Amino acid sequence: MRQRYSILALLAPLMLLVACGKAGSPDAAENGEAVATVNGKAISRSEFDLYVENVGRQSGRDVPEDQHSQLLDQFIGMKLAADAAEKAGVTKDPKVADQLALARLNVVVDAGLQKYLDANPVKDEELKPEYDAQVAAMPREYHARHILVEDKAAAEEITKQLKGGADFAKLAEEKSKDSSGQSGGDLGWFTLDSMVKPFSDAVASLQPGQLTDEPVESQFGWHVIKLEESRATTPPAFEDVKDRVRMLVQRKKLQSYLDDLRKNAKIDKKI
Repeated sequence: MRQRYSILALLAPLMLLVACGKAGSPDAAENGEAVATVNGKAISRSEFDLYVENVGRQSGRDVPEDQHSQLLDQFIGMKLAADAAEKAGVTKDPKVADQLALARLNVVVDAGLQKYLDANPVKDEELKPEYDAQVAAMPREYHARHILVEDKAAAEEITKQLKGGADFAKLAEEKSKDSSGQSGGDLGWFTLDSMVKPFSDAVASLQPGQLTDEPVESQFGWHVIKLEESRATTPPAFEDVKDRVRMLVQRKKLQSYLDDLRKNAKIDKKI
């Protein structure tokens, strides 16, 4: 019934717009010191350094210096395989051509967006207002108990007993088919968007200490719900999430930039 939910997720965007990285030059021979030549074609230091950087990023750690020679052998192997593939005409395959075009698009977009961010950096004074706005939008938390049964008639009988003074926790332990029944139906603290809608709508309508007048149906069965208490969500400290807020502001800048590009473009979608 409960969906996983993280408070800190409110201060982090749901989707990355760009994975920033450095783009290599298409002509290795023009990029300074060569680390090797393959059939007369130079592999520049900058091109190889980019390869090493990408390998390190994929592994999640910097590549030790004593492994660079092994990586150079790998890179040379890739160069040889690429030359052989081109001679075999693979780049004439429409699918391969499309993949190359997409790879180029990704590199150009990545570099272009990074250039935009460099020219429009996030200022420190932009962070606190964004943090305050996110905190203001954070949902309220609720603490409730419930008893879950298969049919409405059973839920109505439980409601009747509770209104007559029966102990909620005891009935939950005896009657509820939910695992929370073992703890008296206690669901702990949660936000409304972490629960299925019929349940969260019913909780939102209750006052602390109040019981649902009628059983609430969801895909899990019939619920009898009691709201214990509610509270405002305690936000993380600004300093603890400052970097996350900076990323959020940065991505909003990028989204605004992309929206402006779209507004000024002539677009004719066919599907």
